[in-house]
Amino acid sequence: MSQARPRLWSKDFIVVSSINFFLTLVFYLLLVTIAVYAVDVFQASTSQAGLVTGIFIIGTLIGRLFIGRMIDFIGRKKTLFIGLLCFTLTTLLYFVNFGITFLLVNRFLHGLTLGIASTATGTIVAQIIPAARKGEGIGYYSMSATLATAIGPFIGLYMSQHTSFQVIFGFCLILGIISFLTAFFVHVPAVEVSTRPTASSGLSISSYIEPKALPIAFVTLAIAFCYSGVLSFLNFYAKEVDLVNTASFFFIVYAVAVLASRPFTGRMLDQKGANYVMYPAFLLFAAGMFLLSVAGHSLTLLTAGILIGLGFGNMQSSTQAIAVKLTAPQRLGLATSTFFIFLDAGLGFGPYLLGFIIPVTGYRTLYVIMGVLILASALLYHVLHGKKDRASRTGMAVGA
Repeated sequence: MSQARPRLWSKDFIVVSSINFFLTLVFYLLLVTIAVYAVDVFQASTSQAGLVTGIFIIGTLIGRLFIGRMIDFIGRKKTLFIGLLCFTLTTLLYFVNFGITFLLVNRFLHGLTLGIASTATGTIVAQIIPAARKGEGIGYYSMSATLATAIGPFIGLYMSQHTSFQVIFGFCLILGIISFLTAFFVHVPAVEVSTRPTASSGLSISSYIEPKALPIAFVTLAIAFCYSGVLSFLNFYAKEVDLVNTASFFFIVYAVAVLASRPFTGRMLDQKGANYVMYPAFLLFAAGMFLLSVAGHSLTLLTAGILIGLGFGNMQSSTQAIAVKLTAPQRLGLATSTFFIFLDAGLGFGPYLLGFIIPVTGYRTLYVIMGVLILASALLYHVLHGKKDRASRTGMAVGA
């Protein structure tokens, strides 16, 4: 007689996922509006406006790097409260006008608090998801971020056209307050911590990075770098091919594709292993890039969005699930922060590096190059994790 599947959709799971949705929504909403704010209000140069956008991600990286080591010594729920409170306070500081330098400092601090709070939510959710449904659960959890990546830019662009920046900041402040108040309803089981930080451990790389998560984190870095070319330059490309109106729906169909497929891919990862999800996802992601490179009609562009959603959208949650599955429970915080550090590095530094390539290649050739790089990343995945996953599954089958 088969045992009942462990419960996934608990109150805590829903609340933590909702908090992650609000945090990510604020991030992407401001991502598409803050550069315009810097130019309109402070007469910032193009480079300064780009720095106002990018310094947030630098702050997020530093926040994750710091809190990944300390989260289990501070306490996971306490870390969540600290991160959300500081996230809300730094959102409030957008109303203060002390010049471009103050804005840059606040953007850095705002990113720092997001890194702390989102690492806490990722660690807590990995803890409360039943082990037998880890891949499926993280897949559902990461859908909260996927939805925010589609809704955030849409709301941001709409509000920037119809309201003032003060209203935009007020909306973000309300979301921060809701997130903070909602955290009171989260129950986080206690975790035994067998070690304490010492002076010597502070100098160890493993005190800040989870070594077991590094191989899949490098794969995440590569695919995030490729996706950053879509996230940052799609609007410029759409203007070039005269598909601006269609481009506004690109991330909507991307999100729909992820939402429709995530329940199946998460369950498949748990039952059959990561390779059954990852290898097809590499092919779909690359196909989406190649199709994007030849886009001349709305249908072509939106189909590319669907393929990229099925590819990168599912790879993002799958690589996170792999990272936490390989890690001991007491080091989930480090594994989560390690994963997001590499993800954010790819998404954050990718546009800067690709900016040197685009003047030479143009957008169409850029996306062809990204498609080839995605296929090369599949080989990287095979070497770093895929063949190990296959061997472990074969061993389990033989043992059974």
